[in-house]
Amino acid sequence: MDELIRFLAESLVEEPERVRVYTKETRRETIIKLRVAQHDIGRVVGRNGRVANAMRSVLEVAARNHRKPVLLEID
Repeated sequence: MDELIRFLAESLVEEPERVRVYTKETRRETIIKLRVAQHDIGRVVGRNGRVANAMRSVLEVAARNHRKPVLLEID
């Protein structure tokens, strides 16, 4: 799933080499943290959070067979 988020983020930003994706497993959930360059955050979040919400929706569909909820955090 982190490869999916990396692919989506790299296709949106101006500096794809600065995209970092980290996965953190807890007992209740899986957290995927996305880091991009400071000036690229607006491209990843989008107006009113539309791009970020779309990425979360795609992630939700991809994680349907995953046993825990998967969350996306953008830094």
